[in-house]
Amino acid sequence: MSMKEIARARRRGSSIWDPVLVRRAVRESFPKLDPRVMAKNPVMFVVEIGSVLTTIVLIQGLLGSISVNVGFVLQVTLWLWFTVLFANFAEAIAEARGKAQADTLRSMRSDTPAKRVQPDGSVQVVSSTELRKGDVVLIEAGDLVPGDGAVIEGVAYVNEAAITGESAPVLKEPGSDVASSVTGGTQVTSDWIKVEITSNPGETFLDRMIALVEGAKRQRTPNEIALSILLAGLTIVFLLAVVTLEPFAIYSGTAVSTVILIALLVCLIPTTIGALLSAIGIAGMDRVTRFNVLATSGRAVEAAGDVDTLLLDKTGTITYGNRLASEFIAVRGHTAVEVAQAAYLASVADETPEGKSIVVLARQRGHVAMAGGAEGSAATVLPADAELVPFTAETRMSGVRFNGTAIMKGAVDAVARQAQGVPADLEPHVTRIASEGGTPLAVSRNGEILGLVYLKDTVKPGLKERFDELRRMGIRTIMVTGDNKLTAATIAKEAGVDDFVAEAKPEQKIDLIRAEQAQGHLVAMTGDGTNDAPALAQADVGLAMNSGTQAAKEAGNMVDLDSNPTKLIEVVMIGKQLLITRGAITTFSVANDVAKYFAIIPAMFAVTYPELNALNVMRLATPESAILSAVIFNALIIIALIPLALRGVQYRAVPAAQLLTRNLLLYGVGGIIAPFIGIKAIDVLLAALHLA
Repeated sequence: MSMKEIARARRRGSSIWDPVLVRRAVRESFPKLDPRVMAKNPVMFVVEIGSVLTTIVLIQGLLGSISVNVGFVLQVTLWLWFTVLFANFAEAIAEARGKAQADTLRSMRSDTPAKRVQPDGSVQVVSSTELRKGDVVLIEAGDLVPGDGAVIEGVAYVNEAAITGESAPVLKEPGSDVASSVTGGTQVTSDWIKVEITSNPGETFLDRMIALVEGAKRQRTPNEIALSILLAGLTIVFLLAVVTLEPFAIYSGTAVSTVILIALLVCLIPTTIGALLSAIGIAGMDRVTRFNVLATSGRAVEAAGDVDTLLLDKTGTITYGNRLASEFIAVRGHTAVEVAQAAYLASVADETPEGKSIVVLARQRGHVAMAGGAEGSAATVLPADAELVPFTAETRMSGVRFNGTAIMKGAVDAVARQAQGVPADLEPHVTRIASEGGTPLAVSRNGEILGLVYLKDTVKPGLKERFDELRRMGIRTIMVTGDNKLTAATIAKEAGVDDFVAEAKPEQKIDLIRAEQAQGHLVAMTGDGTNDAPALAQADVGLAMNSGTQAAKEAGNMVDLDSNPTKLIEVVMIGKQLLITRGAITTFSVANDVAKYFAIIPAMFAVTYPELNALNVMRLATPESAILSAVIFNALIIIALIPLALRGVQYRAVPAAQLLTRNLLLYGVGGIIAPFIGIKAIDVLLAALHLA
């Protein structure tokens, strides 16, 4: 299987009705009929017991031991079993999507050849399952990485699409955690590297990933357990109410069959949410996984939905973390165009992030048309005999010399020492830039200072709008930085966060989280370092970067495979979507019981109490048709709502009160109206087919 195929397969199941997943879910629906399994879902367990009882009545009727309308009982029995199977199918289809990803990952985990380096320097080809922590392997272009490890020698590009979904290869080399870490199952696409294995078989990242994406191993969350208890309580209440109907009917001289009582019970208890509750939870974790975030528990996803305080690091999260050119400032009669053109020529061959940013800014401002064109490169812009002056720690400058002209850029004091005088208006600009947390870069031509390039840690585009969206969601954002207060205030204002903490030390993060939690807030934060581990563990939602340290990943309850700190915003939205979906379907489930009540109760007692015909607002054909229509609708609505349960209710960043009102109108009122229409349509069809 190629890396592209693996990356594509990781997202398999994005279509809810994928034939492969549907067949798998249908097969797994039947084993779930085991009473030991069904007992975990009290609502559907009651439906299963009712199905068994009506089946017994049907058998007795077929044998002639009791007098019943066999055709009616047969239809009710079949649809009750369908109700149970549809509930199992909803859970199985949600699990199947996670299992499909797990199967793909298992195919990556299969034995691969590994070139283990022996103590004498020779290479021995062994199976990847034989590798142990501390072994060193040689991986060349085209080879799969046989296990998790760290690069200790060599430089190569690695395709990590199987893990992150991104097809662009990543440069791996000895050094930092990010650049040296490799994951088993990825592929080296160029050159070679030597990797020291850091995990034993069964303990690799892929093993942990497989365990996390398998929905079947998902533990129920506290909110889900609480809702299950509530649904069980409602079921008991309706069970007691239905049981009392039999003596009431006998007293009134009317016989109500066991089948009708069971049908009434099944239609009145919250079977819709009972059937879809597990699927909603599994789908929530699945949606997080599809964002390349691994949640170690459903509790983390739910907590994300309740988060109201978001802590974000400045560097790398709100800002790029690199000093980038943001402004050209002229001094002593020169113009910004002159500064830009000179800085451009001095930087066109500069491969540093700062140098590249100067080139980009000059092109964006349209200042370089006279210096080689917007698309000019070093080869086309500079003369063939141009001499590049590289940056050194001693000179703290770099630049270019050609045709008797020397253009230099660098630290202000270094450039000033070689300049023919320092402009009087230079110092105020330097002071302002430094006070704002930026870095001034002086630009000179033939010893004359033309001006400055303002380098600063630039706020990522679009963040201000995203923070506005979070504010509408009722989430407060706090930027945490080690910068001074003036710099922090400038960045905070530009980014649009609600508050900031400046000059923060690592231990202050955990103190801040505890203070927010003490006030009743749920806190989320991101981190990647060992010093972030205590705060990640303390936060209600801790999103650790996959590129971070092992301590950080173990402390957090989520791991971002893309190592994108701003993804916490998407995680929060997914958590809210899960909670809203559960609430919406619960509202719909309880609301549609009203319509089923109007369908069944008049049908049961209309003969004895003709005045109850006033409640037969749907004018259903016969009592049997009314009961059967309600049972059929009760089963079919589960299938109809599976796409909503798996995809989730669309979330909008609006105040909670407005969101509640919208959902009550849509799913509350809709839950009352839809069954009236559905039951009436089924009744008309049954009457036309003479089935009731």
